[in-house]
Amino acid sequence: MTATLETNTTPTWDQYRGRLEEYFDRTALDAWAQLTSDAPVSKIRATVRAGRDEMRNVLLSWMPEDLTGARILDAGCGTGALAVEAARRGADVVAIDVSASLVNIAQERTPAGLKGSIDWRAGDMISPDLGEFDHVVAMDSLIHYPTEDIVGVLQSLGARTRKSVIFTVTPRTPALMLMLGMGKLFPRADRAPAIAPAKIDALARRLAALPGQSVGRSRRVQGGFYTSQALEMVRC
Repeated sequence: MTATLETNTTPTWDQYRGRLEEYFDRTALDAWAQLTSDAPVSKIRATVRAGRDEMRNVLLSWMPEDLTGARILDAGCGTGALAVEAARRGADVVAIDVSASLVNIAQERTPAGLKGSIDWRAGDMISPDLGEFDHVVAMDSLIHYPTEDIVGVLQSLGARTRKSVIFTVTPRTPALMLMLGMGKLFPRADRAPAIAPAKIDALARRLAALPGQSVGRSRRVQGGFYTSQALEMVRC
């Protein structure tokens, strides 16, 4: 799927993916590997690490504690922490990310003795070749895309998901918009790719209008330089 945005000069889904692939594979690989480890980080990155840890726990709590036999897609798996925890609970996880370098790190960090399994892949999270799933989780992997693309991606994933699609977006709030503006003043090492904040109520209404889908739980995690909104889309 390629979602065309408001004007002919606005990037498409594939172009956004290409930019993120280049960023994570070439520009920020070492920084991202450090952020997702136990290594010391700057105060700014420490708040991002803590926020991501809290959000990961929220998303995992929205799935059954026992995932034995469940097939799960970790869409935008990064260095693999969520995929590993799901596999510990017994899930068979397809963990995919646009960055092959991050997937390589995830494979290297995979512990032995998992109850379930993890199929690590580099590629497009919405590829129909990935098959069908019981649950899809997309943690902070849609935050760089405009709302039109987010809706299209979730519609595509929801059509192949039997139970729930759990994902995060960046909520558009005055405080966050101010913080994002301030972020331009920080050194490049402390900056991520451009974030596209979403209007949560408007996004939820659009998702609820999709055939066969309803919007379930919602939870915001906010602290320091991390702000993210978790949403649940449920097959009905």
